[in-house]
Amino acid sequence: MKTRRKVLAFVVILLYCLPCGFRHSVEAKEKSRQPNIILVMTDDQGYWDTGISGNPDIETPTIDRMAAEGVTFTRFYANMVCAPTRAGLMTGRHYLRTGLYNTRFGGDTLGQNETTIAQVLKSAGYQTGLFGKWHLGRYAQYQPHRRGFDHFFGHYHGHIERYTNPDQVVANGRPVETRGYVSDLFTDAAIDFITRSKSQPFFCFLAYNAPHSPFLMDTSHFGQPEGDKLIEKYLAKDLPLRTARIYAMVERIDQNLKRLLQSVQDLGIEQETIVIFTSDNGGVSRGYKAGLKGSKASAYEGGIRVPFVVRWPGHFPAGKSTDAMVAQIDLFPTFCELAGVKVPGEIKLDGKSILSLMQEGSGKSPHKYLYHTWDRYTPNPYHRWSIHGERFKLVLHNSQGKKKKIEPMGQLYDLNADPGETRDLARKYPKETQALRTEFLRWFGDVTAGQVYQPTAIPVGDAREPAVELQPSWAILKGGGLEYSFDGYDWDTIDNWESDQGTAVWQIDVLKAGRYAVELSYGYRSEQLEAGQLQVSVGDKTIQKTLPMSVSQNVFVKTSAGSLELKKGKHQLTIQAANAEGIKGLRLNSIWLKRLEK
Repeated sequence: MKTRRKVLAFVVILLYCLPCGFRHSVEAKEKSRQPNIILVMTDDQGYWDTGISGNPDIETPTIDRMAAEGVTFTRFYANMVCAPTRAGLMTGRHYLRTGLYNTRFGGDTLGQNETTIAQVLKSAGYQTGLFGKWHLGRYAQYQPHRRGFDHFFGHYHGHIERYTNPDQVVANGRPVETRGYVSDLFTDAAIDFITRSKSQPFFCFLAYNAPHSPFLMDTSHFGQPEGDKLIEKYLAKDLPLRTARIYAMVERIDQNLKRLLQSVQDLGIEQETIVIFTSDNGGVSRGYKAGLKGSKASAYEGGIRVPFVVRWPGHFPAGKSTDAMVAQIDLFPTFCELAGVKVPGEIKLDGKSILSLMQEGSGKSPHKYLYHTWDRYTPNPYHRWSIHGERFKLVLHNSQGKKKKIEPMGQLYDLNADPGETRDLARKYPKETQALRTEFLRWFGDVTAGQVYQPTAIPVGDAREPAVELQPSWAILKGGGLEYSFDGYDWDTIDNWESDQGTAVWQIDVLKAGRYAVELSYGYRSEQLEAGQLQVSVGDKTIQKTLPMSVSQNVFVKTSAGSLELKKGKHQLTIQAANAEGIKGLRLNSIWLKRLEK
């Protein structure tokens, strides 16, 4: 009897313990499973372009829902413009450390030795995908599918010109044709990637190019009525057309964000998927600005503070808000911590993990100071910069500062009492002002040490990119009155070929020696000359090409200019008019180099 009772007791204990052990093993498995990470970033959407900022006109129900179900950061900072923000996000480092310094003119290329968060996550077993805007390098070795992303569908430039049936997009390096509205297309691709990757951890970066200019909704025959409806809704609120277009584009993003969240729910992966919504820099819409000063490209709060909401059901609290100051550079170490991987030891990170802030929905900033600076042509500490801690912020916009290299006092603001930066306290608190200026100069010297800021040498002869386009914005123009005309990256031109004294010079890096075909894209119309001659030189190798006139200066034709034998290594490619009278009426659009197989 006693033996039977002992057996029964053992069975009861066993039956009790097995479910418990099984439950713990399941919990351990769930905890060990690396979470999926979806990062949604918009382009030029201001802090104030959401319902959660108090904007009375814009309608963003999905972003509002994310905030209700997650944690909102009210002092999340990006850089003043897009490429610097993306460089900081990808590397966890201040962008000036990475060699990137601009949004165009060849300065929007992430240094080849930089390690991206996509590379780190991929090495940790993640599937990685980027859908939308890259803006960290358009040439072979710098493209996203060679910087850690398994899948890329989007565009390389800072913006594109067509939002319906966009024609400046590529898929893993190959140009593709599209049908549909751009925000829908990028969302479709992201959802497809998530669906195919659901069985393993994935990192999905959905980087909308909206609401960046040219502020377009659907313009196709079948889609335009829907786009017009959104614009007309905001016009009915007595908003200017420009603002109505921007708000309509943001609402369209919000609709796509709803589709994205629904797909995560339908796939049954909500509990293991973190979704983040943010923007790349200050806004460009006018009117309601949530009391902030400045806009995109400004060092004031309106140029650097952006929306940031994070949602992870069952893991992060719902409806929480924190004013701890954090920045886009913090996402790199945060994602590493989420994935359970160490930051590679050779990387000098500036960002700090903010996972605890996400988990608690409150807490202190991991930073003593945050720094902001940007100048289109040359990084400098004399114009368009700011530094701030939790309370005081020192900021300066002085276009003469760069030219004169003066040591300005700057404007001091108390962000706690005056977030709108309306009262300059520099004279009242001179010690605090000087201390912040001194710290900014120390930081600026640190992040720029050893860097040479100039256009990256364009790789020529890469096996994966046999034909390479040298765009006008990458050229350095010297003398002769040559002028660069901006018309949207792919349609930029070099104009005013008045003599043979002006030269356009590109830095190229020939990866494989050999003979290269040279093609020119140009528009040319002149009353003086029926045809003009251009000269193309690399070292002591020179070819000349007679250019017949096209229909007009704005109708580009592509023509073969001959071929050049190029040695391996870095060289300068120079173009100039071959004759003293120049080529009046020429607009040079691009030069193409293609290696000829023997």
